[in-house]
Amino acid sequence: MASSSSSSSRELQKELEAKANDLSKIQKDISKNHQVRKKYTIQLGENELVLKELDLLNEDANVYKLIGPVLVKQDLAEANANVKKRIEYISAELKRLDSTLQDLEEKQNSKKEAIFKLQQRIQAGKAKA
Repeated sequence: MASSSSSSSRELQKELEAKANDLSKIQKDISKNHQVRKKYTIQLGENELVLKELDLLNEDANVYKLIGPVLVKQDLAEANANVKKRIEYISAELKRLDSTLQDLEEKQNSKKEAIFKLQQRIQAGKAKA
């Protein structure tokens, strides 16, 4: 009887380790998501600032775009459109990251709950022994 309870205890311990590893991976993904989100948030702020600056210009103002080491003259309307497209793209990426983060947090919570229940089972098994 004692050997069967110790083997099931080992199986529970292995299951606990696997769930803990899964939780660790999810937490790394959440951290990575936060880093990428921070980068996009900064880019969004920069592009919104550029858009405000472009709005202050007269239609005949010279606008230049940095391409590699060279400044290339660009039409104001084209520059405006490019910045707006970039803002749209970044905003869409932020929404996608938010959705992914919400999903990861739900997975994290269910893993934590499963680990807690498993720990309770292990404790209950030790109390019986």
